Amino acid sequence: MPTITLGRVTKRYPAATTSAVDDLDLTIDDGEFMCVLGPSGCGKTTTLRMIAGLEQSTSGSISVDDRVVDSVDQGVFVPPERRDMGLVFQSYALWPHMTTRRNIEYGLRLRRVARAERGRRADEVMAVMDIDRYADRYPSQLSGGQQQRVALARMLAVNPGVMLLDEPLSNLDARLRLEMRAELKRIHHDFSSTIVFVTHDQWEAMTLATRIAVMFEGRLQQIGSPTDIYDRPRNRFVAEFLGNPPINVIGLGDAAPAPHVAAASAFAHARTRGTQIVSGSVGFRPESMRIDGRGEPSAGDGLMIDGTVFAILATGGSWTIEVVADDRHLFATTSVTPTCRPGDEITMRVAPEDVHVFDTAGDRVVVG
Repeated sequence: MPTITLGRVTKRYPAATTSAVDDLDLTIDDGEFMCVLGPSGCGKTTTLRMIAGLEQSTSGSISVDDRVVDSVDQGVFVPPERRDMGLVFQSYALWPHMTTRRNIEYGLRLRRVARAERGRRADEVMAVMDIDRYADRYPSQLSGGQQQRVALARMLAVNPGVMLLDEPLSNLDARLRLEMRAELKRIHHDFSSTIVFVTHDQWEAMTLATRIAVMFEGRLQQIGSPTDIYDRPRNRFVAEFLGNPPINVIGLGDAAPAPHVAAASAFAHARTRGTQIVSGSVGFRPESMRIDGRGEPSAGDGLMIDGTVFAILATGGSWTIEVVADDRHLFATTSVTPTCRPGDEITMRVAPEDVHVFDTAGDRVVVG
């Protein structure tokens, strides 16, 4: 499988005032499952389309192994049919007048593969995707999950060097999405494929990817393993984009800070050894919070904030506890049945290593 390298790639559309993709450096390693994650309009689909050859970059270069496939400066643009890549769209794009078998064989017919070989490959991938019993059905006779499997089988039949998936699970219900995530993990393992998966769903990225590239407003914000992205966000955008409930953030810029802001400011000042972050912020994830009764003895030097329990929400196997600290609502999660009740005065404690400090620009302040 090939390695894909994007070097300072920019894409600007003629009528746009800003770049859809701006100065993007990204390497997708051989056999990697790379998820490109971000909100709508961040440039992730444009990036995928440039890799596929459906869009040409404005500047920069795209290489597959040592072969340049897109470079305005070098006057190179390899069309999509010569890039050895398979693409699955959000809409599946199945031919409505073709049966499952004929849809799967379509790419092979374009490549002038012999009829017997087409049939053999179609049978093979239908068995792998568990859709062989639907071989003679038309797309209108298939469920959303079955159509998704047909679209993936059509791509697998041509055995592409790279699989490009553009939010392929967004049209499925929650149960089918879970099943298809497991299916994609199995495909990646069985075929040892290089996969580039575009999504706005953080949990898809966290459960599928070997590495995640987070984008915002056309620029790469952070790239790393799911654990790195979640536990060590490079900036406040990444920290707030990942997590449900989202990370708790306390701004430190108030002229007359409330007690919870003062506590966060004192912690940040001590934790960063005096780094000037008076207008920055601190963040801590809901699962990092421990809730004790007000005034109970403290253990360690973590962040402590007093508050009042506002609501307790059962989410099936876990609980979300909403706490009011002065005028701010903060959230904690736990897998243990809470002993507190709405109206109880409590103290929230967060271990030092679980508190993230951000400067005025929103960049993470590295402790020490």
